Amino acid sequence: MTSLSPTPRSTLSRKKERAATDRQALYDVLDEGLVCHLGLILYGAPVVLPTGYGRDDDRLYVHGSTGATSMRAATGGIDACVTVTLLDAIVYARSINNHSMNYRSAVVHGCARPVEERAEKLHGLRVITEHLAPGSWDHAREVNAKEFAAVEVLALDLTEASVKIRTGAPVDDPEDVATGTAWAGVLPVRTTFGEPIPADYVPAGSPIPAHVAGRRLDSSRTGPATGSS
Repeated sequence: MTSLSPTPRSTLSRKKERAATDRQALYDVLDEGLVCHLGLILYGAPVVLPTGYGRDDDRLYVHGSTGATSMRAATGGIDACVTVTLLDAIVYARSINNHSMNYRSAVVHGCARPVEERAEKLHGLRVITEHLAPGSWDHAREVNAKEFAAVEVLALDLTEASVKIRTGAPVDDPEDVATGTAWAGVLPVRTTFGEPIPADYVPAGSPIPAHVAGRRLDSSRTGPATGSS
């Protein structure tokens, strides 16, 4: 496992002690997140858009409509930035200034490459689908020719990336610890899946597929439980 090798734009300028240095930390954030934000310059102004994604080793795939201006711009060889953030807890301190969040975030820089070869494009779509809805690629109808032509897939190598993590308890000023009276602590935040709701056209009594029902049974997403910064 290779370490993250910071570049000038992927080096933290504040709270550098929160930087993760191993590549596995990057994989962990990307694999647990469900939505990324794709940032690029469009018509001279910054644009940040939420979209689905999936990771295959050291490559990230994102997708969108071929008619989307952002997708057309991203295929032109411009620099892009992809971010994923996981919120683990709200941190309450005795002073407003020291309130914070426990989180894990990943930022990936690079030049997005349009995936044009059919086999890789199908692979990219499968990676994205299986990241968001595992088991669906083999369960649902396959992509038809019209759908395939209408979707754009972009590939972004994970060569240039940073990971920032905050965990643990609030960090109050000594005078607030000694004389303050406000409650301080951590309120965990968890993302869970609810009870699956069948579409109206699904026959009554149809079983919930295992790849859907299983996610609800194992859907607790919690942040690191130890450490502080």
